[in-house]
Amino acid sequence: MNKLKKNIIFIPIITAIISILALGYLSFGSKANYNKQYSYFLQDITDNSVSKVIFDNNSLTIFLKDGSKYSTTNPNSPTLKEELLKHNIEVLDENIASPSKTIISLILLSSIISIVFIQLSKKSLGTSKITNLDVKDFSEDKNALNFNSVAGNEEAKESLMDIVDFLKKPEKYKEYGARMPKGVILYGSPGTGKTLLAKAVAGEAKVPFYALSGSDFVQVYVGVGAARIRNLFKKAKSHGKAVIFIDEIDAIGKKRGGSGAATSNDERDQTLNALLTEMSGFGEKEGIVVIAATNRLDTLDPALLRPGRFDRHIEVSLPDLCAREKIISLHLNNKPHNNININDVAKKTAYFSGAKLENLINEAAIIAAKENSSYLIQEHIDKAFSIVLAGYEKKERGHYLEEDRLLTSYHEAGHAVISLIKTPEDKVSKITIIPTTKGAGGYTLTIPKDSSYQRLDYLKNRIMVLLGGRAAEELIFGKDKISTGAEGDLKQTTEIAMAIISEYGMGNTLGLLKLSGLGQLSNSYGNPVVEECRELVNSLYEETLNTLKDSKDLLDKMAMELMDKETLTEEDIRELS
Repeated sequence: MNKLKKNIIFIPIITAIISILALGYLSFGSKANYNKQYSYFLQDITDNSVSKVIFDNNSLTIFLKDGSKYSTTNPNSPTLKEELLKHNIEVLDENIASPSKTIISLILLSSIISIVFIQLSKKSLGTSKITNLDVKDFSEDKNALNFNSVAGNEEAKESLMDIVDFLKKPEKYKEYGARMPKGVILYGSPGTGKTLLAKAVAGEAKVPFYALSGSDFVQVYVGVGAARIRNLFKKAKSHGKAVIFIDEIDAIGKKRGGSGAATSNDERDQTLNALLTEMSGFGEKEGIVVIAATNRLDTLDPALLRPGRFDRHIEVSLPDLCAREKIISLHLNNKPHNNININDVAKKTAYFSGAKLENLINEAAIIAAKENSSYLIQEHIDKAFSIVLAGYEKKERGHYLEEDRLLTSYHEAGHAVISLIKTPEDKVSKITIIPTTKGAGGYTLTIPKDSSYQRLDYLKNRIMVLLGGRAAEELIFGKDKISTGAEGDLKQTTEIAMAIISEYGMGNTLGLLKLSGLGQLSNSYGNPVVEECRELVNSLYEETLNTLKDSKDLLDKMAMELMDKETLTEEDIRELS
């Protein structure tokens, strides 16, 4: 059937080609191929050889009884037609017969071309497929998720249990006169499990689950997105109870600009208006809950976030130590494993999202499979940890110069020494000078302590750790021999320093003001903020240099050990320090 629909478009195209050929024949088919003098025409009349003559403005087309034809000059004689008729010769006037046929052919051709254009336009605009929006319905899925399938995020699950209870027993809330939220916004860092939680709500409530992305509604053509929104809600209402999940809602829900014609006809605004209207249009009795996910709550339009629309906002944050243990255990359940210290893995993976933890365990499983190991063990997790953070180690390293290895050793040792002295709460678990596929000449793996916030002294010490590599190069090789290896460190240093001065209210230039909250006035503070950042970083760099000078013995010892072993483990570092 679908194949037949696709081939229907060829019917008007073929008809158009036939019409063009017919029009060409009518225009040129009656014309003679060659010309003769008028005297020959008179002779042919005398010889009774002529069967038909077509009159045109300036010429005559003569058809002979033997099937040939030719043209000659039209003398425009008033008696010529009468003479021809006396000789039983058929006479046609092109000026009368041809226009009617030509007009009919032109009308037919124009109609066919219009049909082809309309069909192609429908196909490109997608208007014929608005009702065929790709909506995923998980209501019949036997393996539907529930809250037991989602580890961590206990607070978010607790908030969503209200929605599940409402979908199961709406009459209970009606007795109390309670109105359940029409919409729920899940916000937080990427990979924290917002989509999983939405699926779990539908799985727990055993109702249809319609999952879409905000980009599914974004079209070049005005009106398509709004039509798709209306179609989605119409389909959801047909089931009575349903969960509509819109991922990445910022694609259609960003804050709208000022008023005016330039913005009033914008496709994204029309789509957002359709969503707002639909959410206002259904009541509590219909049992439809809209769940949306975004990484940036602050970019959404206020009309979306007001009560009666998305009136419950649930943060899905990065998992803490306890949550990470549960997530790691969940992902290890379907994998053969042995002697894995889940608590140790959870401690090492501070600030990992749920998706990143899943990737870590998956990488470890791949390594175990490649080694044909019977079980997934701690060693595989450790290898995967380095791969996820720094990339694969390069196998071919023969072309690296000895002086480059020495510089890298001191650079990484500089990071480690400053970290051991200034941030003892952060554990230095690995140092290596083996280059990786992510472009690093080597790296120092430091596991930060779990914390909800950072203090000013820690941020300054963190900058010193980042500057430790460059400071070690300058201390050992001189200022003229420093390398480009600190590029990534300097980028992070700049970001932290700028945040201290301009966002966290920890500087002198802005005091307790946020630069991002000043709007256009922030331009006048640009240079003073940059100057204060430069002074802060320079003073911390001097302090880093002095710290390394005081600990040069440890720096030398660690660098030489790296030259010898290439990689130092946590135990090696503990013995050296």
